[in-house]
Amino acid sequence: MSDIALETKQLFKQFGALRVTNNVSIALSRGARHALIGPNGAGKSTLVGLLFGTIKPNAGTVSLFGEDITRASPATRTKLGLVRTFQITSLFARLTVLENLYLAVSEQRRESFDLLRPAARRPETLAKAEALLVEFRLTEFANRDVSVLAYGQQRLVEIALALALQPKVLLFDEPAAGIPSGETRLLTDAIERLPEDITILMIEHDMALVRRFAREATVLVQGAVVASGPVAEIMASQEVRDVYLGNAAARSAHEGRPNA
Repeated sequence: MSDIALETKQLFKQFGALRVTNNVSIALSRGARHALIGPNGAGKSTLVGLLFGTIKPNAGTVSLFGEDITRASPATRTKLGLVRTFQITSLFARLTVLENLYLAVSEQRRESFDLLRPAARRPETLAKAEALLVEFRLTEFANRDVSVLAYGQQRLVEIALALALQPKVLLFDEPAAGIPSGETRLLTDAIERLPEDITILMIEHDMALVRRFAREATVLVQGAVVASGPVAEIMASQEVRDVYLGNAAARSAHEGRPNA
């Protein structure tokens, strides 16, 4: 199996005349902790859609552990070990935390075709769901509907759901979005406890979280990679500072280019 977990080569996506992903080439080694950063409208979420298969590229390739998955469906990519979370939580709000986790474990174990079977008759599935409750410190919320949880706790449930699918590569799309500052520590602690062998790509605007989480970062501006390397070097880059001070956006507006 390849030492490169996730790789894109010259990935290109265009909507009409607008180039949203402009020949992006990135490579994440096995066990990487990598951040994808850039200003609003840089094309980060589009890139994640291309990686996960919900958006199809005009050109270029996506590979998972050396296997070309460019045309594979999201369901196939998930089965191969590529899992993602979303900017907005995508949970079954009217089910309990334990029921959400039980369904995710059932899906991973290919049992979702028989969801009416009592949980007591699936002791291994139930045990794995309960183990996730413990791992993410959600035991006290096990029998509460997800809808009544604080937003930060809902994010923890979503990460637990992702882990239930046994990912090899995990895509985090702005995990801290919308979380009150007082709940952020719950999230960061959970992310830091994730197994080291899982390769993680995180899209995030919170630079404090990026510094704490990532070892390497890639900066995307107007759909193109402008910098990539160790986080300390990226944060010290004047070009990156200019991007976040809005200089790049100001130049685009002045030149009449869309901020993709």
